[in-house]
This record gives sequence, C-alpha cells and structure tokens, in this order.
Amino acid sequence: MESRPVVEASPRYALVIRTYRRRLGLSVIMLVLVTMIALLAGRYPKAGFSNPFALLDDAVFAQVVYNVRLPRILLAITGGASLAAAGFVFQMLFANPLVEPGFLGVSQGAAFGAALAIAGFGFSALLVQVSATIFGLLALVASYWLAKQFRFGGWILRLILSGIAIGAVYSAGLSIIKLVADPTTSLQDITFWMMGGLWNSTWKSAWSVMPVMWIALLILVALRWRINLLSLDERTAHTIGIAVSREKSLMLFVATVATTAIISVAGLVGWVGLIVPHIARRLLGSDARFALPGSMVMGALFLLSCDTIGRTLLSSEIPLGVLTSLIGAILFVVILSRKQTEVRL
Repeated sequence: MESRPVVEASPRYALVIRTYRRRLGLSVIMLVLVTMIALLAGRYPKAGFSNPFALLDDAVFAQVVYNVRLPRILLAITGGASLAAAGFVFQMLFANPLVEPGFLGVSQGAAFGAALAIAGFGFSALLVQVSATIFGLLALVASYWLAKQFRFGGWILRLILSGIAIGAVYSAGLSIIKLVADPTTSLQDITFWMMGGLWNSTWKSAWSVMPVMWIALLILVALRWRINLLSLDERTAHTIGIAVSREKSLMLFVATVATTAIISVAGLVGWVGLIVPHIARRLLGSDARFALPGSMVMGALFLLSCDTIGRTLLSSEIPLGVLTSLIGAILFVVILSRKQTEVRL
C-alpha cells in the first residue's frame, strides 16, 4: 500500500494564517477594553474614570453597573455579534456583498409585529418582544414558501424575489398601523422603537433572548467551514455531495433566528449586518474560518461602541439605530473609496 504524501503548508500560507490570528486576537482585546470603558462610562459617577478602584466601595455604583449597564452591555455584545454573523452568512450564501439580515423581509416582519403589539396593547416589553419574534419568523417562512411557488430563475433568485415581496407587504401593513395608531401615545412609541435602542434593557429581557442568540452563533461557528462550500457555484457544490438547498435553508434559518432575537428587544438596528462583514473580510480574508468569528467580534465591538456613545454623548440618549446608520454609512463610503487590502492566499 502506498503511503499518501504529506502536504505541508507553504511559508506564505502560514504567514497569512498568523496574520489573521493576530488581527482576530487584537479585535478581542479591543472588545474587552471597550467593555471596561462602557462599564465606567455614564452620568454616575462623574469621577469614574479618574479613580475607578475607589468605586468598589460605592454601593450605588455597584447597583448601576450590575442592574443597568451590565445587561445592556451584554445585549449589545451578543446582538452585535448576531447581526454581523447573520450578515456575513447572508452575503456569502447569496454571493452578494449588499445583502443584510433583513433581506428576506425579517426586519420588516419584526417591525410590523412590534407595531401591532404597541398599537393594540400599549408598550409592553414582553408583548412587543414576542410579537416581533413571531412575525419575523413568519416573514422567513413566508419568503421560503413563496420562493417554492415561483417558477422563474434559480433558487437564490426566487428567494430574493420572495423576500422583496414579503418585505413590501409587511412595510405596507406597518404604514397602515401607523396611520390608525393614536398619535399621542402608540404612534410615538412605534416611531421611537423603530429608531432602535437598548434603553429598556433588563436582566429579564436579556435572558429572554441571549440564550437563543448564543445557540445560533454556536451553530454558525461550528458549521463555518460549510459556508465556504455553500458559497461555491451550485453545480460545483452538488458535485462534491452537498445538499445545497437544504443546507442553505438551515443556515439562513439560524441566521434569521439570531437576527429576530435582537430585533425583538432592540428595535430596528441597521447597517451592522451590512458594514461589519465588509470590514472583517478586509482584515481577515473571505475564508469563513476566520472571517465569521471576526465578524462576530467586530459586530459586538461596533454595536457596543455605538450604544456607549449614544447614551453618554448628549444629555438625552441618541437612538442606537440612528448612530449605527450614520457611522455605518460613513465607514461604507470610506471602505469603498480605498483600495482592496484583503490578504489573499
């Protein structure tokens, strides 16, 4: 029996891998530093940064950190990682750098569900969360079912077209709800919720969605090597024994569940799933083994930074969705204006 030759990695490949790992490690360190800053940043106490160790004896500060800031920070980290990971999965599977987690009408469905709960039952955090989750998942199911009914184009094209149609239906429904909502109460709540924000974060709301996002992220990380295969041409993927439609549907479902979970508590937070995967691919290449974890870390860093700025920059809180859209759009323009810097194997 002949022995199989051992294929050694080239020096260039080893150098690129070390570069990716170093950049990913630096991203994790930056996330830890921003988390520490977020714990100390706020209107109480004013001297938090000048002498943080003296605050260990401050019982009020301990309550503020544990009951107010910590659940909000954890939601920002987990939610940012979920939105960015979902955006990376969508962009890889659709082979389109301009798609994001709301591509299949999920964001529009969640917004419709939240608005329906607010207009019908008032701003109850639990009802808004449940309704947004249900209608977001219904949007995914409806898009998938409608794509099965279409007889035009390939599977990906049909899924895109069905997502556009379902999103338009939910957007029209949202407009009708806003039209009939009480302008002095419900309409204001709906408008503010759609701006996005984590001001209403508590341990109860955090634990109601974080386990779902953690499970979804673990599944995506565990199957990240399959994303590389699923991003190939469908014929090529079929020839190596991959059930393309089934596996892509599974990936899209997991990514959508993670997206719906954070939308249900934070409202509409745009651009995270669109811009962060671009940054991750610039720094870590297109290989999902590195780019997917990188997107998660950078998404957490991006959303946590925006949330910290939003609650500390002005006397009144800036909606999170406004900041992510503003900063994300600026970064998007900067990235597209610069030369390609991705390290290629």
